[in-house]
Amino acid sequence: MTSPSPLPAPQTQWSPRLWGTLLVLCAAMFLDALDVSMVGVALPSIADDLDLSTASLQWVVSGYILGYGGLLLLGGRAADLLGRRRVFLVALAVFAVASLFGGLVDSGPLLIASRFVKGLSAAFTAPAGLSIITTTFAEGPVRNRALSIYTTCAATGFSMGLVLSGLLTEVSWRLTMLLPVPVALVALLVGVTLIPKSPRDGGRRSYDVPGALTGTAAMLLLVFTVVQAPETGWGTPRTLLSFLAVAALLTLFVIIEQRTAHPLIRLGLLRSGSQIRVNLGAAAFFGSYVAFQFLVTQYMQSLLGWTALQTALAFLPAGALVALSSTKIGGIVDRFGTPRVIATGFALLVVAYTLFLRISLTPQYAVVILPSMLLLGAACALVFPSLNIQATNGVEDHEQGMVSGLLNSSIQIGGAIFLAVITAVVTSDGAGGGSPQQVLDSFRPGLVVVTVIALAGLLITLGGLRSRPPHQTIVVAKSVRPEADAERVTAHDGS
Repeated sequence: MTSPSPLPAPQTQWSPRLWGTLLVLCAAMFLDALDVSMVGVALPSIADDLDLSTASLQWVVSGYILGYGGLLLLGGRAADLLGRRRVFLVALAVFAVASLFGGLVDSGPLLIASRFVKGLSAAFTAPAGLSIITTTFAEGPVRNRALSIYTTCAATGFSMGLVLSGLLTEVSWRLTMLLPVPVALVALLVGVTLIPKSPRDGGRRSYDVPGALTGTAAMLLLVFTVVQAPETGWGTPRTLLSFLAVAALLTLFVIIEQRTAHPLIRLGLLRSGSQIRVNLGAAAFFGSYVAFQFLVTQYMQSLLGWTALQTALAFLPAGALVALSSTKIGGIVDRFGTPRVIATGFALLVVAYTLFLRISLTPQYAVVILPSMLLLGAACALVFPSLNIQATNGVEDHEQGMVSGLLNSSIQIGGAIFLAVITAVVTSDGAGGGSPQQVLDSFRPGLVVVTVIALAGLLITLGGLRSRPPHQTIVVAKSVRPEADAERVTAHDGS
């Protein structure tokens, strides 16, 4: 076999166009995370202004989750088949329009509809953006660095959203809806110029329509059922029948995928131990974090009497730590490998949650809250980039959208399921009534379950340390231009 050309030095000297491409993709991911976190603090003002009941108000949040989590699999495959660039730009434009619409409406149902459309658009921008990175940046150190920056932008957006929402809501909740519009428009205009065309653009397309319909229906119904279960009851006939319908749809989906020539998800991916671990780990990590944030927000505002802005500032150290470490994580992954980095991050997460169990009715910021937030930030900085790197490494370019959609589906569905579980645990233990001490005591079982979820994630990822890959992938770049492909050469151990 002819020896490939050595990897040229410029992997540490990206061109301005390459940086511009990455920044556009980061902007979209930043907006997705920003939008999720900003709406939470604004909910009371939205309820007062639009005269929404509590049941209706929850759909301002759940509508976004429903669109996002339900359509991610379809969004990921659409990026492979229709062209990553085209799908990303169209979805980003829809996101901007829906944001503008949501900031101008005077009706609760219209606001919820705009949130659903924004979630739907994010279900296409997220996997398309991730697959553009994995097909633009050569696998190895250069891609690891890009992914560490990309996922850091998501964590930074989530943290900044909490602070910005506290400030903007003081003026008007509508500003929290309108803020993403100019950012999305600028990213769209720059992206049209800089983002390289996908190799699939203009190529032959094959669509798994039955798989798309059954898979999307299953994800939509699963997210809807989980979101509604705490209100309707987990053991009610409605909830049980919904779960039964989800199981039937998923069974039908698997049968279709086994028989179609061009499946929405290649089922062979689900036989990969690495893919199974990374998707279960992603669900456990994000699910535990979302549930933790929900409980901590209630604790700080309901029991400690902190304002929304004070609560947001309490979370800020975690986001700041993630942002400051963005350029370092790629090198850490290169040196130690994703399994070790993920396991270390999960271990820090377990310690952070365990430490927070010491909370009381007296604020203990310096000895409990701040250390927990710093550990949480370190865990996020280590785990999220590493999960994305592990999920996409060794996957052919034409399936990058597929694995990206699968990973993001695991993240969103994990968040929805575990938040619903924690809500049920806390509610069943009497949260919302009695003395402050009784309310605090009702939060503790939820925090314990959050810690157990993180511990389960740690045990799952430790399996990656025991299993040694049969080969390693060496990436040889042909060019440093954004549109350049990467040539992959597989070297078997001992050969």
